[in-house]
Amino acid sequence: MQVIISPAKKIVVDTDSFPVKSQPVYAAAAQTLLRQLKQLSLAQVQKLWHCSAKLARENYRLLHSHFPQTAALFAFSGIQYQYMAPDVLTQPALDYLQAHLRILSGLYGILRPFDGIEPYRLEMQAKLAVAGHRNLYQFWGDRLYQALAQPAKPIINLASQEYAKAITPYLATPNQMITIIFGHWQREKVVTRATLAKMARGDMVRYLAENQIQSPTGIKHFASRGYRYHAALSTTNKLVFLKEA
Repeated sequence: MQVIISPAKKIVVDTDSFPVKSQPVYAAAAQTLLRQLKQLSLAQVQKLWHCSAKLARENYRLLHSHFPQTAALFAFSGIQYQYMAPDVLTQPALDYLQAHLRILSGLYGILRPFDGIEPYRLEMQAKLAVAGHRNLYQFWGDRLYQALAQPAKPIINLASQEYAKAITPYLATPNQMITIIFGHWQREKVVTRATLAKMARGDMVRYLAENQIQSPTGIKHFASRGYRYHAALSTTNKLVFLKEA
């Protein structure tokens, strides 16, 4: 069983907490993307990044700078990662994450928690033409799926749709990916509230690691922040957790 999650836009440099133990499997491909990015002007990257002029200047400077590597799990700084709280996990829990958790990335493709990365800004949906490909989905192709290295075994999807789309076209079977939905019952349908869902995703990753969960069945016992498994709304490729009123 592998678990996929999205990266965070904000990345910090932290070389003091946990050491880098591995390098990204597609480090060479990441360098190809970096070379293409560095050829772009400030105006071009601002358009690519869809951000303010101030943020573009800051990230343009990062793009042309060099930083020491930080282990990916501790480099990303977003709501999901804060609620994962990896810095307080036990060694067995961290070992579990290194074996089972994969972070999807526009620049690096796919990352293990202790792969070393530098600060970057490149979302998977960015329309960067490179090496004859129109966008990053074409550039990466089936490589992210192949890197999961467990053909026909369950993939637990805690990623956003933007990143999951880099995996879904290549699944061995339609039910290989099981998507986790954190929702609220509203007007006769399940709706997702983004911030609360990010918190719950972080909680679930921590739960999986602390309890060494090895199969989708074990996920159903997760309960946090009022979210509980709802069997009636779930299917073979979708586990729904509803927040209780």
